[in-house]
Amino acid sequence: MADQSTKCLIVGAGPVGALSALYAAKRGWEVEVYELREDLRDDSTNPLNFTKSINLALSERGINAMRGTGSANLLSSVLKETIPMYGRMIHGEDTHGNLTEEVQLYDVHGRYIRAVDRANLNKLLLDELEGLHNVKFFFNHKLTGADFQKRRAWFEQNFCRSDKDKQTRTNERPKEIEVAFDLILGCDGAHSSVRYHMMKFVRMNFEQTYIDTLWCEFTIPAATSTSTATLKGSSGYAISPNHLHIWPGADKMFIAIPSLDKTFTCTLFASSADFAALEKHPDQILKFFQANFPGAAKLVGEAGLRLQFQQNPHLPLISVKCSPHHFGSSGVILGDASHAMVPFYGQGMNAGLEDVRVLFQHLDSHPQSAEGREHALAAYSSERVPDAHAINDLALANYWEMHAGVLSPIYLLRKTVEEFLSDKFPSSGFVTQYSRVSFSNQRYSEVVQAVAKQRIILICGMMSTFAIPLMGLLTTWAWRWHRDGRGEIIGMKLISGLCEKFRKPFASLKKY
Repeated sequence: MADQSTKCLIVGAGPVGALSALYAAKRGWEVEVYELREDLRDDSTNPLNFTKSINLALSERGINAMRGTGSANLLSSVLKETIPMYGRMIHGEDTHGNLTEEVQLYDVHGRYIRAVDRANLNKLLLDELEGLHNVKFFFNHKLTGADFQKRRAWFEQNFCRSDKDKQTRTNERPKEIEVAFDLILGCDGAHSSVRYHMMKFVRMNFEQTYIDTLWCEFTIPAATSTSTATLKGSSGYAISPNHLHIWPGADKMFIAIPSLDKTFTCTLFASSADFAALEKHPDQILKFFQANFPGAAKLVGEAGLRLQFQQNPHLPLISVKCSPHHFGSSGVILGDASHAMVPFYGQGMNAGLEDVRVLFQHLDSHPQSAEGREHALAAYSSERVPDAHAINDLALANYWEMHAGVLSPIYLLRKTVEEFLSDKFPSSGFVTQYSRVSFSNQRYSEVVQAVAKQRIILICGMMSTFAIPLMGLLTTWAWRWHRDGRGEIIGMKLISGLCEKFRKPFASLKKY
């Protein structure tokens, strides 16, 4: 039975915060959602740290977390607003200067991830909450303090846009309110205020890393010629809408994800040195794209390329690891607040939504009391910390794979062998790392362990495949040299000696 008196504060009304509120409300809790910005469903409200059109990849973990709300209408509404992506489309140029495209399917069984607009997903989740009597929204509220022992939080009530002029005229300061709670969920992003205040009460190990890569968003407009789109089989899209498009490079990359309005949300990833050079000489942006991303400049539009580079923010990539994720029975952090990661596995949002499902599984399996909640949060941290660290590391490793690994013969060979074994010999248990991460709910830490074992088996298998014929060949050579009386050569004597050493133990088996 849910404890009707549990008061839960959720800081952050993004997808993770909204889903957390939905899970809590379904259990009969008194839920209050606090958000620094104005209502995120308002088109004029800008997301923090990125532009409004950011697209995300939605896969099994995120879908399963939304399925766990028990709301069939919610999941159906979300999936209707997505676009299937069956694999990567690798763009390049051949030796004759012709543009090339190579498809790399995500899964041998035809499974796919989905492109979803973050703002649309957020709106659907908030709309689902709107009709619940035990949920209250507090937009324009900034967390300024929290006492996790006394269970008190303080919020600064900021002025909404309509009151900005009044604030300017009167120089009036924002009001501060005090709120009591039983449990506070920090879903407020990589620079989490909840985490900051929680660290005053718990000895939290914390690691924040910036990689030497910045990103900037671009847009590929819808196809201007219907005939061109039809010829490409893209129905109004400039390029295939059912793939994640990648222009790989050694230390830079350009990607494009489809949107429902037939445009593509694109992202340039490059070193800070590249960005600095282009900021200093923006007239070089076209040459930069032509040299590194064949065909991309024409898709974006030469005029729009420079304009978008100058207008859109150039943002860093941050990675956050921390442990534990909770304090006592009164606080826990989820999503980017506990494990912000680089965006190269498409798992940031999915991992955050999965946090919610795993957290409430633990809460449901313990008594609905302060003591029970403390045990539940401890169990959640114990399970989730290694998983969060694992996907954080996998995302960073996938950064290099997407840059250059997608063109590596070794990567392609391993992928082909693993997919063949998975398809033809499913009982072998071989599944690609990508499929384990994107199309299953297997714990991330278990994925790492399983994939490591698979690769050891593959390496040993390949070594055996080559070693057995090689040993046979060496043995034959040694025997022939010995037969022809040329075995006195030092190298051949060594081979003969080794063969003899290997023969004797097996010959001795005849005694038994």
